[in-house]
Amino acid sequence: MALANNLSEADERTLVITRIFDAPRELVFKAWTEPEHMAHWFGPRGFTSKVLRNELRPGGGYRIHMRGPDGDDHWTQGVFHEIVEPERLVMAGSWTDAEGNPTRPETLLSLTFEEYGGKTRLTLHQSGFESVSARDAHHGGWNSSFDCLTEYLATVQTTRRA
Repeated sequence: MALANNLSEADERTLVITRIFDAPRELVFKAWTEPEHMAHWFGPRGFTSKVLRNELRPGGGYRIHMRGPDGDDHWTQGVFHEIVEPERLVMAGSWTDAEGNPTRPETLLSLTFEEYGGKTRLTLHQSGFESVSARDAHHGGWNSSFDCLTEYLATVQTTRRA
């Protein structure tokens, strides 16, 4: 029996990505939680992002507007559930229309930030996708975003060292 046959449907609709960033954990955490950092990297390559709301506390809301290179607008919003600086973020959210009405089912996003020899090991765990294809689309989007985050952190690190 193949491994895929042993996975539950929920497991198949869960995304886990681990990346190592060449930056201190505190900085990587700030890049995820401070709008002035997020605007520089959040979203796949070619996207621009603006943080419209960021109430960084349990029960606080967030809303982000992204514009794709094709000019299409995308909004995501949700609620923070857990914030343990600089170790963990947990939030629930969904894609919405311009008025804030959900257009896709809500997912749960958990991020862990671990010290890794002067670097940061970030593990993203996102569950609740409506399909495997939705999970796979997010896999590509998050990895592209993480590439942008890697580049942004290098510029911040260079500026801090100067």
